[in-house]
Amino acid sequence: MKFRLLSTVTAALLFSAAATPTPAQTPSATPTHNVILVHGAWANGSSWSKVIPLLEAKGLHVVAVELPLTSLDDDVATVQRAIALEDGPVLLVGHSYGGVVITEAGNDPKVSGLVYVAAFAPGDKASINSLSQGGTPPPGIAELRPDAQGFLTLTPKGVSEDFAQDLTPAEKAEITATQGPTNAKVLGGTITTAAWHKKPSWYVVSANDRMIPPDAERGMAKAIHAETITLPSSHVAMLSHPAPVAALIEKAAASTK
Repeated sequence: MKFRLLSTVTAALLFSAAATPTPAQTPSATPTHNVILVHGAWANGSSWSKVIPLLEAKGLHVVAVELPLTSLDDDVATVQRAIALEDGPVLLVGHSYGGVVITEAGNDPKVSGLVYVAAFAPGDKASINSLSQGGTPPPGIAELRPDAQGFLTLTPKGVSEDFAQDLTPAEKAEITATQGPTNAKVLGGTITTAAWHKKPSWYVVSANDRMIPPDAERGMAKAIHAETITLPSSHVAMLSHPAPVAALIEKAAASTK
């Protein structure tokens, strides 16, 4: 099964989540109290600003990491450090490229489950570059710009029309100003073994996504056997529809007992 998605600069982002059926998961004996939120490319921890208070109101302990966005290895190491600091089972939540990060970091034995929010869910030995093939690029991809050091940024037009088209003008301006430039090397980061083979998964499909084709999101969710909801959202569902995103995360935490 293959899902095509064109990337910038390095051609096309095609995500093939060629998955094999996985056995039923055995829930953790200890309720999951800790949630680690992992932002995507061209973003930072503030991506989760609307979700965090909703989760904390339910008694969950929440940490939003700040990825360096320099390489997949660096970003996974950042999440692994956060996992090590927690005192029990951890639910990992990844948005967009953050899905790649949690797919690798989720192999940690403390991780009880994975939640993907409009996110990539690659298979074993996969990288963005190795899976890049042709296909029609989603509109937002054309708005990425490289600098001399190989970092990519999203234009104001890309943020406003493709990344966060259902947010307010003020919110779009804030995302544009605070976005995390992302090294193109992250596109070559290779997954060892995808954590979703052994960890239960949940998925939020953004039906109006202009950064990742919604059909690709649905395909990846199906391939990893994730419990799935679909929202009428832009790429940043956690900002435009925080309540249902938080509700799915809460459900995932409660389910991993």
